[in-house]
Amino acid sequence: MQDSFYIDPQTGETYPLDVPRWCSDKRTPLLITPQPGISRDDIEGDTRSLWRYRASLPLDITAPISLGEGCTPLVQREWSDFRPYFKLEWFSPTGSFKDRGTTVMLSYLRQAGVNAVLEDSSGNGGASVAGFGAAGGMRVKILAPAYTSPAKIAQVRAYGAEVQLVEGPREESQAEAMRQSEKIFYTSHNWQPFFLQGTKSIAYELWEDFGFHAPDNIIMPVGAGSNLMGCHIGFKELLAAGQIDKLPRLFGAQPLNCSPIDASFRAGVDTPVEREIFDSISEGTMIKRPVRLRENLAALRESGGETVAVREEEIIAALRQMAEKGMFCEPTSATAAAALERLIRHKVIKAKEKTVVLVSGTGAKTAPLIADLLAKA
Repeated sequence: MQDSFYIDPQTGETYPLDVPRWCSDKRTPLLITPQPGISRDDIEGDTRSLWRYRASLPLDITAPISLGEGCTPLVQREWSDFRPYFKLEWFSPTGSFKDRGTTVMLSYLRQAGVNAVLEDSSGNGGASVAGFGAAGGMRVKILAPAYTSPAKIAQVRAYGAEVQLVEGPREESQAEAMRQSEKIFYTSHNWQPFFLQGTKSIAYELWEDFGFHAPDNIIMPVGAGSNLMGCHIGFKELLAAGQIDKLPRLFGAQPLNCSPIDASFRAGVDTPVEREIFDSISEGTMIKRPVRLRENLAALRESGGETVAVREEEIIAALRQMAEKGMFCEPTSATAAAALERLIRHKVIKAKEKTVVLVSGTGAKTAPLIADLLAKA
């Protein structure tokens, strides 16, 4: 296994992995130095979880905290005249794709001697850290916006985590977590780069799902971008290892009401662009200032993909259409389905291509909201 480090993508400064950290000395987000990728011979075929791809990680984690995450269903359904694939990430142990990142991040931290963690989250990330923290015998504190769905807060509390609700926008929870980070290790899934080492497993898994080939297009909801960046990191490793011939096009779906990545992408820049923010039913993407904006934009552009900003009524229509096809997802996931509809209508993707929609979370956590939305629609 090659030597790996934390790296500041803007300055190139590196830090050793044996000292856990969530940011650089200048409080900027870090990544892990590029990994060489693996071949099908490196997959642990008898492991029924994403840990079958552990050889792709930058260091050896000897005792992972695992609840069987990964290996989620990939189902094909008719959509207009297309037959896209839907990757059902709600089959993850705590109900969302966040479990991919959490299992690797917390396993690394526990191995490094961290036994108490702090996370800020609008729902699924907090539930994931609370659940895996409980499984790993770690003390967990979650800071969540006061508007977070009660069902998601109930799930966090059920795992035994301490919960502090924070008034104000989503960013205030992060600011409060940073203030408290001197007392308890801050494991933000938006900052700690080992989280991305977990979410990159979706790339390896799709590669295996498609008979060790990459799909043509992947559409996903994007807030802070951990799914987008995970896909990009994983497929770049597969490309570097000679396992695929080209990167799949990555499409980031955002609600128009909160679409900072789309605003910058459309302007052709990698810096923030002013766009008015409104509330959205896509709760999981309500990130006004993504800390990895530059890296998200680079992933989209390098893959040949783009952003899609959809209206609230498009999300509701997609939510209903998903349910009618047997897939009960949260509104955040329906954002990606709405983007699929738009990409088909504008002929950006073709019927003959293999297109995957990442369905990031279950509708069970927001069932009352969904019932109300569909009744009104």
